[in-house]
Amino acid sequence: MTAISLTPGANALTDWRAILDGAAATLGDDGAIAGGQQIVEEIVAAGTVTYGVNTGFGKLASVRIADADLALLQRNLILSHAVGTGPALPDGVVRLLLAMKAASLARGASGVRAQVVAALTAALAADALPVIPAKGSVGASGDLAPLAHMTAALMGFGEIRLKGETLPAAEGLKRAGLAPLALGAKEGLALINGTQVSTTLALTGLAAITRVFDAALVAGALSVDALKGSDTPFDPRIQALRGQPGQIRVAKTLLDLIAGSAIRESHRHGDSKVQDPYSLRCQPQVMGAVRDLIANAAATLAIEANAVTDNPLVLGPGEIVSGGNFHAEPVAFAADMLAMGVCEIGNLSERRMALLVDPVMSGLPPFLARDAGLNSGFMIAQVTAAALASENKQKAYPASVDTIPTSANQEDHVSMATHGAFRLLDMARNAASIIGIELMAAAEAIEHHHPLRTSARLEPVLALLRESIAPLTEDRYLAPDLAAATEFVLSGAVGEAAGLDTFAEFPA
Repeated sequence: MTAISLTPGANALTDWRAILDGAAATLGDDGAIAGGQQIVEEIVAAGTVTYGVNTGFGKLASVRIADADLALLQRNLILSHAVGTGPALPDGVVRLLLAMKAASLARGASGVRAQVVAALTAALAADALPVIPAKGSVGASGDLAPLAHMTAALMGFGEIRLKGETLPAAEGLKRAGLAPLALGAKEGLALINGTQVSTTLALTGLAAITRVFDAALVAGALSVDALKGSDTPFDPRIQALRGQPGQIRVAKTLLDLIAGSAIRESHRHGDSKVQDPYSLRCQPQVMGAVRDLIANAAATLAIEANAVTDNPLVLGPGEIVSGGNFHAEPVAFAADMLAMGVCEIGNLSERRMALLVDPVMSGLPPFLARDAGLNSGFMIAQVTAAALASENKQKAYPASVDTIPTSANQEDHVSMATHGAFRLLDMARNAASIIGIELMAAAEAIEHHHPLRTSARLEPVLALLRESIAPLTEDRYLAPDLAAATEFVLSGAVGEAAGLDTFAEFPA
């Protein structure tokens, strides 16, 4: 995979996606770092009382710290804030976090030394990844606890995963040939302030959800064909009269996916059915709205990934100014939109799955079982899909409407963006499992129509699926097949086999 050269403040979503997927990253122009760091040094030398440089933090901002204690102040800040809990963030998320934090600090508005940015990029290059508990941030004043764990590991505290092995941080740094980071004035605060954890989690969710979205379009097209549904509702004239851009694009995609299907042509004329159920017929309206929502979230996250979001900020000579860029409300809203979108993707897929196993609606054997009764077929696979769809509904409640005061009411409104974004990873996997189950069932249903074949764009998907999941000729232990189908969706292989890549269509 080609290495990504990051330009502070000007990176595309595809750059972050590549790093998440394992690409190496280097930092391009970082000439602004020295200017910001010099301003911090001048303020320290002048003895000017400045928040975050020579004061306490949060509610303790009025406490003046002696110059001799400034390094200890930053060390204490990191250790006191490393109070996360829960499972560790996935390695890909941590790689992306290191890259994003380095690029943000390299814009020069945070006042850190070049050595701090170098410590982040060196850890990334060595694949020495801080072990960061996922829980403990409320998404304001920055992602304090998780970023403190990141920083503490670079200082030699906590744990590091080195090429997949979890080690005490000091040992991990030593094995990687890295020196522990010693912090100067303001640097600890710059490292733990910011929205990078919530943003990397949201981007990770976005990447998975776009793959799920593509797979859902493919599964939806297969189900239409398997159920001998009509492609008439995808007529572009219908979509044009409404004008919603996502609806127009999804309808065209569905038409293109089904085009040339012999199954479709077999019932184009003389079909006794008047209308298909909504889960087939209204795919452009539902999935189109989801696509527009995902695109809006992607645009927000593209901006946030390049932002400077710590506090205070170095704005010019003698100017270190306190603001509120650390408040992650934009990320919280984007994560909530993504959660609603992936929930609806799963809801629609589960309903199509229900049609596939219902002989009254499908005209196919009950539960697609051969010798039904002796065999249960996909009966309980549909129940699993229903369970996962309902779990996602419960998780889709917006995190951004919640807030709770922290830091003795100094930080009295928070975004809850971090756990709002973290849930997306689980929701995307749930939806991928639902769609994987639908793909398995749709493939089975398509085969009931042989020798008639589906379209040229859908046949490769079926062939790829059949490489790892055999037809269900009799009941068997299905859990491994469901797991394989889930990974099939999450890998992006479904969309790739059908020629789709929604992520590539988003703006940088």
